[in-house]
Amino acid sequence: MLAVMVPVVVLVGLMLHDVRMFEASFAADALYTVLIYLLVAMAWPQLRPWWPAAIAFTFSTAVEFFQLTGVPAELADRVPVVALALGERFGWLDIVAYAGGAVGAAVVDGMQGRLARPAGSDPRGAPVLDPGERLGE
Repeated sequence: MLAVMVPVVVLVGLMLHDVRMFEASFAADALYTVLIYLLVAMAWPQLRPWWPAAIAFTFSTAVEFFQLTGVPAELADRVPVVALALGERFGWLDIVAYAGGAVGAAVVDGMQGRLARPAGSDPRGAPVLDPGERLGE
């Protein structure tokens, strides 16, 4: 399910990026963190939802603070598509959007996991063996 959401998040984020309204920009920034959440959650499916949220928020915030160096803006001047990944200007509201994206992704993932997982599975749906069970018996 997480893999299906990656292209959806990317497409919606790109569409919102072209809309010049505060709300759309805020949502696009939140989706940036949701994308990172999805990638982390797919790479480490055993993690509880708050771990990918914390990693995604930290990564997004680090990129935002990297913008203070001016390097992302210089790179975006040379290769405009870089602005989509690194941004160009620091903004405190972007960090608020990242927090919203991380929390929202964790809540949805956690709810989806609880509602969809079969009995006897971990939060991401992987089968869990009883400690007394042996494989193949």
